[in-house]
Amino acid sequence: MTKENIESYSQMNDLLDFILKELEKSKIPKGTKAKIKAEIMELKSFLLDARPARIAIVGRRGAGKSSLINAIFGEERAAVGDVKPETAKGKWHSYTSDSGTLEILDTRGLGEGEASSQDHSEHTPLEELQNSIKDKCPDAILFLTKAKEVSSRIDEDTQELLALKNSIKDIHEYNIPIIGVVTQVDELSPKSVDQPPFNNDVKQNNINEAITVLSTKLEEAVSTPVNVIPVCSYFEMEENQIVYDIRWNIDELLNYLIEQLPNEAQVVLAKLAKVKAVQKKLSRKIGKLVSSMTSAVGANPIPIADLPIITGLQMAMISSIAIISGRKLKKKQLMEFLGALGVNLASGFALRQAARKLVKLIPGGGSVISGGIAFAGTYALSEAAIAYFIDESPLESVKSIYNDTFKRKRKETDEE
Repeated sequence: MTKENIESYSQMNDLLDFILKELEKSKIPKGTKAKIKAEIMELKSFLLDARPARIAIVGRRGAGKSSLINAIFGEERAAVGDVKPETAKGKWHSYTSDSGTLEILDTRGLGEGEASSQDHSEHTPLEELQNSIKDKCPDAILFLTKAKEVSSRIDEDTQELLALKNSIKDIHEYNIPIIGVVTQVDELSPKSVDQPPFNNDVKQNNINEAITVLSTKLEEAVSTPVNVIPVCSYFEMEENQIVYDIRWNIDELLNYLIEQLPNEAQVVLAKLAKVKAVQKKLSRKIGKLVSSMTSAVGANPIPIADLPIITGLQMAMISSIAIISGRKLKKKQLMEFLGALGVNLASGFALRQAARKLVKLIPGGGSVISGGIAFAGTYALSEAAIAYFIDESPLESVKSIYNDTFKRKRKETDEE
């Protein structure tokens, strides 16, 4: 982590501590106060406890494990073995880009007969996996099956998967989520339909059949329904530029995967994936969480004394959306964003100082703030931040997005 990032996260920690102190001093009812405090700690887990997601990717040789890792990053990060198996014994690998790190428990393939091109022990793939999870617990398992081979030795593979799941539960007392992934769907008939979104009835029927087979087999093995997502991970790069790209449904997989992860693992994965739809979904999740908190504060007939809590939470939310976008949390960008909304800050920028200035955006800031106004204002800020940091909308449109969203949400809350 750079010196600039350390300073930014230190400011974020300082801001959240400030909000908690203001909350303790406030006259908000105890029950509401306890609920808001719990939600602040949840927000803290997203931001200050953030760590790389830990994913166990299992499947047979050729199922596309390395290709999927590369597809998630949008960069070539893992070696793809076209002929011989490239992944050695089950061990943790850290795949890193400028946006973050993903920790992968990669295996040499279930049921693999030929040795990897790398050295490995005499243990079976399953034994290697079990050894690898003793000290580090995966957050989720991706079970990969090649679309054209979805029925091939599937019963043997799912039994090994169940053994791995049970090992994780025994060692870490964690009921790990499993996601089925049907890979290489572009290879299904008709082969002539080889471009996403594969709009052909026969192709879609074959994809759906593969999903059904894998869903049924996984449910039979682990005794609970398992969501199965079809993907295509293929793309080609030349001189660090993507020159051919038929990746499909990677964003759908990431959206679902993030929902299964602990809070502390969600932000880093959203950053490194560089998929705007994924980043916006997580940003809106945090936006709704903070909007709910500010609404709870504003719902109590307490005057301006509690505005530091509301504006502090809003500033934490804006900063978190900037982080999720994959950008470094730079003072200049935050000042530009707030300046576009009419909040002018001095060069001695600090998150707490910015939070105090945000009061200018709250209608009726000199009197009692209603829950509806607090909710609408916070939600509008989250949408404006998403537009600026993730969609990279021009500064001149940010104010309009804020105003339009505020009016719409205010009307919705008045009608409820």
